[in-house]
Amino acid sequence: MEALVCRKVGDPTLSDETSPISVSASHPIPSLNSPTAVRVRVRATSLNYANYLQILGKYQEKPPHPFIPGSDYSGIVESVGPSVSMFKIGDTVCSVAALGSFAQYIVVDETELFRVPDGCDLVAAAALPVAFGTSHVALVHRAQLTSAQVLLVLGAAGGVGLAAVQIGKVCGATVIAVARGAGKVQILKSLGVDHVVDSSIENVTESVKNFLKAKKLKGVDVLYDPVGGKLTKETMKLLNWGAHILVIGFASGEVPVIPANIALVKNWTVHGLYWGSYRIHRPGVLEDSMKELLSWLARGLIEIHISHSYNLSEAHFAFSAIKDRKAIGKVMIAFDDHKTVRSKL
Repeated sequence: MEALVCRKVGDPTLSDETSPISVSASHPIPSLNSPTAVRVRVRATSLNYANYLQILGKYQEKPPHPFIPGSDYSGIVESVGPSVSMFKIGDTVCSVAALGSFAQYIVVDETELFRVPDGCDLVAAAALPVAFGTSHVALVHRAQLTSAQVLLVLGAAGGVGLAAVQIGKVCGATVIAVARGAGKVQILKSLGVDHVVDSSIENVTESVKNFLKAKKLKGVDVLYDPVGGKLTKETMKLLNWGAHILVIGFASGEVPVIPANIALVKNWTVHGLYWGSYRIHRPGVLEDSMKELLSWLARGLIEIHISHSYNLSEAHFAFSAIKDRKAIGKVMIAFDDHKTVRSKL
């Protein structure tokens, strides 16, 4: 089978002999390793910022080399172990893997898979678990977002950002989104976001304050932050008493300081959200979250925006789209009848 193999620490956007990644055209197809194992023929796999950091050697989880990177994926059940009871050959499924999904086949236990409802696009389903799962657990489980609240999403045109604004709208909240560039602003407005700030030409805090004043709203109740840096510091000025801060990531490269004295006085709740650790500590939360998200996808309540899609041999382009922040939504690697799609922006 074809597989993308990472052999050393390095920059996966490189395409020459110094690149840490390469495509193995004859990698062994993984065998069923337990009675409840399922082998999935991968239809598509998603790239997340964590994958980029892991190959760079800058992620908290550092697997030994060589390894096949992993992320959320979808596919069709190709083979099942003798004790598998939940799936049969031909079923469409999705899941998330710590390692191994950047390949034509992956083997997992049946308990790790989710059935993709009829009518759902399989490539879209591959983009669902991490981005939408992160945002759903953060907003619904942790912050318990309600229709009476104001949600502010930073980095709103990225994978988790687009997921967050859509989940915010499903919850009925007033949603404010921050992104850079007219194309990203246009996408966010098309999703029904109540107010979009183009941070490339507008002062974020002033724009948000003006919107809140016009709507007679006191401030922001939930801050969804995958960006960090100076923007976090500035937008904390907009938070209400009792607000929730969701720390999702640090795409800016700078870890912000959240002053404990102000959090105390204003009764803020600060949530660190590492979605992957829920698989170990609270798997039931992830299961419930995924079931609700797949239901929303089947009913058309949420949309998966694919910004860029590549084949396996073009992985360095896919990682460049992540690194250079070219993506509006998700970056994918697709197999089978895939045709390369690149953003027009």
